[in-house]
Amino acid sequence: MSRLLGPVRQNGYVVRDIEKAMKYWSETMGVGPWFYIEKPPIEAFEYKGQPSQPDISIALANSGPLQIELIQQRNDAPSMYRDFLQAGHEGLQHVAYWTTDFDGTLAKCLAAGWRIGHRGQIGARGRFLYFESTGHPGTVIELSEISGNKGKFFEKIAREAESWDGSNAIRRL
Repeated sequence: MSRLLGPVRQNGYVVRDIEKAMKYWSETMGVGPWFYIEKPPIEAFEYKGQPSQPDISIALANSGPLQIELIQQRNDAPSMYRDFLQAGHEGLQHVAYWTTDFDGTLAKCLAAGWRIGHRGQIGARGRFLYFESTGHPGTVIELSEISGNKGKFFEKIAREAESWDGSNAIRRL
């Protein structure tokens, strides 16, 4: 557990083929069901302080208390997902910490010298940002606000995973 941010709540995997990844995770790993959003309504996206419009698809499922996120970027717009793929990587790109005090937690991170790589928002009180990482691949830190509907959606995903019987593995939203 992070002394600054608490427990890791999500592992985020950047993949080249999200359909193939969901199939692998559900059939081989037994993780699901997957909530697949082909075009999430991301607003105010910025990469290194500049507006950008990455076309991404995401899929979310839980494995116990840990949420797994799959992300496929479908265009070449600047983002940390694009950077990860262009560096020749695929797989675990970030770990996410969730907060209901986004501004307070962000202030602590910035005071510790962390720099924002990209940021955006999904709905009211659904801000997210990724801090730049000079470490090794797979260690980017995401800070995700879960005070609004996004938090309720994440709770639903966790509940569905608890009783999932392996059927209806991909639920397109």
